[in-house]
Amino acid sequence: MRVLLVEDDEPVAQSLRRGLVRYGFEVEWVSTGGAALSHEGPYDVVLLDLGLPDTDGLDVCKALRGRGDVPIIVISARSDETDRVVGLELGADDYVSKPFGVREVIARIRAVMRRAQPRGEVAAAGPDTYGSRLTIDRKAARVRLDGEEVSLAPKEYGLLSFLTEEPGALMSREQIMEAVWDANWFGPTKTLDVHVAALRRKLAGAVVIEAVRGVGFRLEIAEDDGVS
Repeated sequence: MRVLLVEDDEPVAQSLRRGLVRYGFEVEWVSTGGAALSHEGPYDVVLLDLGLPDTDGLDVCKALRGRGDVPIIVISARSDETDRVVGLELGADDYVSKPFGVREVIARIRAVMRRAQPRGEVAAAGPDTYGSRLTIDRKAARVRLDGEEVSLAPKEYGLLSFLTEEPGALMSREQIMEAVWDANWFGPTKTLDVHVAALRRKLAGAVVIEAVRGVGFRLEIAEDDGVS
């Protein structure tokens, strides 16, 4: 997913950019409103700071919204309710106050991207399909293998849901523990290995969860063997 980050504070921008890239996002960073308005893209979502050096971020928000329907998330130190209301009225899809964590921003991005889909498209999409055998219904938190529901413990489901968001991407143990268990997780990650083993057993033949020594795990969708 391509992100246009509009932020004049370099330490904040670099930190957020690194965090997003770790989670598989492509990030283009500009530091002024003028650069944001002249950026040709393409991009899927805009993260927009309000305190820009050349123009008010609210004006940039209004101008970007006038050009199209690309989701806009305002990220700002302005926590005043008036700024929030004005930003949303000018076309922003969400508003995140500084300081914030990368995971919060990612959650907001995913939420606005889901809302941005046309209603008919959302209804038609239904459960997510992975290969010919596995489906995940994220609304109902249900997993089916060859049409039969698979019983998963809550953390097993959370782990599978996280890893299948970006099949093929290498996720570190820290990323996984933070996303599935707790943002403030400390200590050994042996429980992760136990849950990975359970998913391998329950979803054998549909997915392959590869362990990358010293780093983390990568989920791949198993190739269709052509057997009907």
